[in-house]
Amino acid sequence: MADRTEACGRCSVTTVVDAVDEGDDEGGRNPFDGERIELRDETMRRTAFVAVWLGRLKRRLDETVFSLVYGR
Repeated sequence: MADRTEACGRCSVTTVVDAVDEGDDEGGRNPFDGERIELRDETMRRTAFVAVWLGRLKRRLDETVFSLVYGR
């Protein structure tokens, strides 16, 4: 990584370039090497259900507030 960071918002670009350049010394980088986050199917289904339910609730609230504010 770079020792200095820019104050103008280019830090993320510099970080990406530095990360890509680091892998060049070793003949490339495999993104699948190292630690992984693995979740059980049951956990994913439960989480997805809650996310979908909250999304639908948000949509209904948005529609209700829109109709109250604009009278449509």
